[in-house]
Amino acid sequence: MKKGGILNRHLAGAVAELGHGDGVLVCDVGMPIPDGPRVVDLAFRAGVPSFSDVLAGLLDELVVESAVAAEEVREVNPGAAELLAGSFGDLSYVSHEKLKELSAGARLVVRTGEARPYANVLLRCGVFF
Repeated sequence: MKKGGILNRHLAGAVAELGHGDGVLVCDVGMPIPDGPRVVDLAFRAGVPSFSDVLAGLLDELVVESAVAAEEVREVNPGAAELLAGSFGDLSYVSHEKLKELSAGARLVVRTGEARPYANVLLRCGVFF
């Protein structure tokens, strides 16, 4: 049994398969999930697990070279906007519609139980060397 890190076997396995340039969408419970990417659905109840908890766990295990969020998050969900701005030096913003289009190219989608709007981010994996 693992001692720490991501304990969910489906998510741990999916993370282990990621490579440089792969996209990972971490999303709230309301984000439409496109056909194609592997999906690990962690949603249990509204708010559980939270976007911030799942994002923190993923950032402990992933090298991220860039991140994209919906520009609407800054106005509608200041808490998520602050979390995202503080988590990424290279954070860019696009419209929510554009983020949905971009998410179709993700290799992995991690759905949280977050029930606040626009708590979504598309990560681009980097390399550790």
